[in-house]
Amino acid sequence: MDRRSFFKKAGTAGAGAVAATALAAPAIAQENPKIAWRMTSSFPKSLDTIYGGAEDIAKHVAAATDGNFTIQPFAAGEVVPGLQAVDAVAAGTVEAAHTTSYYFVGKDPTYAIGTAIPFGLNSRLTNAWFNDGNGNKLMNEFYATQGMYALPAGNTGAQMGGWFRKEINTLDDLKGVKMRIAGLAGRVMEKVGVVPQQIAGGDIYPALEKGTIDAAEFVGPYDDLKLGFHKVAKYYYYPGWWEGGPTVHAFFNLDKWSNLPKHYQAALTDACAFANTNMLAKYDTKNPTALKQLVAEGATLRPFSQEIMEACFQAAMGIYGEISANNQYFKKIYDDQTAFKRDAYLWMQLSEYTFDTFMMIQQRAGKL
Repeated sequence: MDRRSFFKKAGTAGAGAVAATALAAPAIAQENPKIAWRMTSSFPKSLDTIYGGAEDIAKHVAAATDGNFTIQPFAAGEVVPGLQAVDAVAAGTVEAAHTTSYYFVGKDPTYAIGTAIPFGLNSRLTNAWFNDGNGNKLMNEFYATQGMYALPAGNTGAQMGGWFRKEINTLDDLKGVKMRIAGLAGRVMEKVGVVPQQIAGGDIYPALEKGTIDAAEFVGPYDDLKLGFHKVAKYYYYPGWWEGGPTVHAFFNLDKWSNLPKHYQAALTDACAFANTNMLAKYDTKNPTALKQLVAEGATLRPFSQEIMEACFQAAMGIYGEISANNQYFKKIYDDQTAFKRDAYLWMQLSEYTFDTFMMIQQRAGKL
């Protein structure tokens, strides 16, 4: 082969490779743009399990996009107060929020269904309804009217019924009790004589300590121990019938979400799914140890009486009927969840309930 001809062809090929590289770089940059978001939380950093959901989302999105899509979490109060999280998202002040939908029932009672409603679903059925039922679809139809898109990004499991300064044995004992309680549960409790208060998580302890409120519910043993509620209210009630499986959502400004590259949307969706699963696993691991410590430090466990449970159930059913008569979004979503719940609990009482009951009997007998 002619040496000159060989080098000439090689040089031409090299130039082509350089040109191809030059063309590829901008294309890759366009496919993986640098995007930086802020996510405001409704929770303080001290509550590492529930606030940690926002951190999980941020870490997984960054890892999945080679650091090109970053989300910086902020604790409640660092950008906006915890109870203004979705306002900030809808207004575009921040791109995202990690919060519970039911904090915002004052805007529309439909927000409550996004987290949990009294006598609703447990955590397993909540996840099933959102992910394999109509939950995500229906809630996002509603959230779109509010300028947002949302994904489940945490679940605490069934919560506790809260802390009370005095024993609550009968319905009469509830009358006049000032209680921090969120969502539609406040309206239910109001029906049985409680005076509901909406207070962000970080503000509950001083309100109990000062006597501004007489009782408070928050999450469960792990978070409640961290917040020290047992030091200012002795009686710890169960179950939290208003939160059988409450979802923590990641809310996104609808325009910002819609304009994300599709693979960034996929990365964010996967990150939220991880946060959702991981939070529930953490609570199921940490709550038993925390409950033992609370009891050791003086907390007195008490169940709500059957009288109180039945009265609250009837009150809740009445409230859902009232809201459904005047709110089409609430009615559509509530009816769908109720139909799902009716069949799901038919199955669970044969499977989960029977198995769990047997195993709990063995645990109480000291056989485990």
